[in-house]
Amino acid sequence: MPDGHSGHSHDLTLPRGEARRTRWILAALVVPLLVATVVGLAALWPRGETPIGSVPLAGTGMTIEHGTVTEVIGVDGGDLDGGDLDGGGAQPPGDAAQDAGGQVRVELSTGVGEGQVVPVQVPPEVLANGIGVGDEIRLMFSAQAMGTGSPYVFWDFERKAPIGWLALGYALVVLAVARWRGLAAMAGLTGSLGIIVAFVIPAIMLGSPPVLVTLVGCSAMMFMSLYLAHGISIRTTTALLGTFVGLFITVLLATWGTRSANLTGSSSDSALMLMSQFENLSLMDLLLCGMVIAGLGVLNDVTITQASAVWELHAADPSTPKRTLMRRGMRIGRDHIASTVYTLAFAYVGTSLPVLMMAALMDRTMIDTLMAAEIAEEIVRTLVASIGLVLAIPATTGIGVALVRTSRRRSDGSHTAPGLTGEPEPATMAR
Repeated sequence: MPDGHSGHSHDLTLPRGEARRTRWILAALVVPLLVATVVGLAALWPRGETPIGSVPLAGTGMTIEHGTVTEVIGVDGGDLDGGDLDGGGAQPPGDAAQDAGGQVRVELSTGVGEGQVVPVQVPPEVLANGIGVGDEIRLMFSAQAMGTGSPYVFWDFERKAPIGWLALGYALVVLAVARWRGLAAMAGLTGSLGIIVAFVIPAIMLGSPPVLVTLVGCSAMMFMSLYLAHGISIRTTTALLGTFVGLFITVLLATWGTRSANLTGSSSDSALMLMSQFENLSLMDLLLCGMVIAGLGVLNDVTITQASAVWELHAADPSTPKRTLMRRGMRIGRDHIASTVYTLAFAYVGTSLPVLMMAALMDRTMIDTLMAAEIAEEIVRTLVASIGLVLAIPATTGIGVALVRTSRRRSDGSHTAPGLTGEPEPATMAR
């Protein structure tokens, strides 16, 4: 089947009557979901002042400054290679030097000492893992510590430039390969992240029900990302309905899984800090919301692929009976399931390798290790999202098959319903 410029083979042109019937069916299903989403956004939208930015980054009398490392100093006053340093420099006294890890010399680019080279205290884990000359870092400056000789303390690395270049490279690669469809997809991603930042997080902070806020936010993100990336079409709407089915299943399983496994969501330091800031916040509900959002991206991926598979199979042979079309679509879906079963699991293992290594140090059985709270949370998250996306595949396939009509084969071998147009697929398919 020859490829079109947009990544799919060809556009499927439906007869006018069939297209009208399909649009009415989809509208009857999707419009109520869209209205409910808009109403939910309006009702739950955070109003007034939110707690975002209310906790100061630095303490009273402290500021965050920037500078460039010009020299790395060892704990004993020598450089890390064992040589002596000219010029000395202020050293942390006695045991404080061991606790502090060591020092680097930094040329300040901001603050009252701009242009000066000052010694900066560095934690041992930073000193041992790659701070070097030329690194841009952020410093905590305390004027009250001027008398101790250590007013500057390492705060963090400056990462704007490298991450900015990676983001620019990502955008250029997407545009070069996917062109306008890639630009639309990035716009959908930006809008979806905007919903998280502007709606979901502030609304939960202000006391709105976390699960309800997350459901409304996820629904808005699905409408935005799918329609922006793939156009408003019968095919995209089929994928949207399949995604809603998967989302519904994921929410039910996540609710049951967190309750039945007694996952409190309090296994991390950040969760405990949140509890101190928001006394009425349910960390279990917050964990459930994270499970739902985590599986949304992969869920969109499998449903749009499966919807496209059904339409392309129908386009290749409009006379295919629906039962056969369902069987062929699921054959493709099973291959997709086989490749996505381990996707979420590998993603967790890759991001949580230090946690897994620390858990493995403990003298306990493998089962007890996996049942530890911080690991059990991620296992339930992976299983819930995986079940949701696997079941979304037959749901999307069934919706697509139900929407297409099988044409009758004429005596001359042609079909009553047109098949392929022979032209590359436009941005909106099977309108």
